[in-house]
Amino acid sequence: MRIFEINRSQVSEHSALTPLTVPGACGAGGYLWISLTREEFRASLAEVQQILQTLCLTQLVDLHVADLLNDQLPSHYDYTSQYDVLVFRRLANGNGQGQEAPTGGAARLPRSGPPVLRRVDTRPVGFAAFDRVLLSVHPEDGAVRDAFAARLLAAGSPDDRGAPALDVRATSARVPASPSDLMLRVINQIVDGYLDLRRELTRQLDHWQTELIDPRSRFTNWGALMEARQSLHHLDEICEDQRAAMQDWIDSLETLPVPKGETERRERELIMIRSRDVLEHIERVVHHVHRLEQNAETAVQMHFSVQGHRANDIMRVLTVLTAVFLPLNLIAGIFGMNFEFIPLVHKADGFWIAMTSMLVIAVLLVLIFWRKRYLARTR
Repeated sequence: MRIFEINRSQVSEHSALTPLTVPGACGAGGYLWISLTREEFRASLAEVQQILQTLCLTQLVDLHVADLLNDQLPSHYDYTSQYDVLVFRRLANGNGQGQEAPTGGAARLPRSGPPVLRRVDTRPVGFAAFDRVLLSVHPEDGAVRDAFAARLLAAGSPDDRGAPALDVRATSARVPASPSDLMLRVINQIVDGYLDLRRELTRQLDHWQTELIDPRSRFTNWGALMEARQSLHHLDEICEDQRAAMQDWIDSLETLPVPKGETERRERELIMIRSRDVLEHIERVVHHVHRLEQNAETAVQMHFSVQGHRANDIMRVLTVLTAVFLPLNLIAGIFGMNFEFIPLVHKADGFWIAMTSMLVIAVLLVLIFWRKRYLARTR
């Protein structure tokens, strides 16, 4: 469990929830970020509900608690009159460590194929955004939470004399101004992981595409290729759910009344801009995944086209050779008949006349077929 108190000039981390349950413990100009793993959230649910009641005068609905504890929930958005809930699936640990088993079932089997495909596995991260509290529930490894927390502390931690690390203008650009802003920044970091993954998938599929198109190579890695296509389809479904969740979030923001103060209006505009930026990043991933799926399908079709074209070339050569030897076999068959009187049979030079005729016929047929490009070499 990690607890951060954030305001516009500094960020500080607390070690326990209990002192924050006292009214007035959190400054009026700041807010809290309570980050827990699912097991921690399940164990400290009563404490969390108490601090939400103290600071926000409300508690999480039981259905939303169940959503935050669900390890198989797809990306989605929900809301109440006092807080918003957003579940966003992030990429699991690439080494397969620290992954939770599905609730009520056995652990997932490791994926086959190249290492990049084993990373197309996800775990949901749940957010509950209040006015003064952001509650986030992470998988057991907490990789995204820890990475963003390090950047957050570096941007807003006070120095040894208690002064802010940066002046107010510099810190305001790097320290989230509200729980919603903080949630969107964490989600943006999650989406960046998908952007990195698509580059690795592109390199892997480009390598396979080169092997598939090369007529001299014998591609045998069909199992990994099928796994790649399934992984791309799975990634497409994940990103579509993410896009739908973010679009619902943006639609809910647009329905809110316009703030009266200039500062609140500016913060609302910044949140809308950041929300649209996250949505644009997700759409880029979706577009690229669609293109990778099309490239993989096109590479397979081109592979079979190349193999079919190569088979046609082989059959054409065999057909031409058969056509060349067909009249020669006819001549040999005629002179092999069991008749007593056959022209040239009883002549001393009859054999050489027959062989010369056969050679001339074969050469003429080869020249004719070459001129008609039946024997032309294809690249």
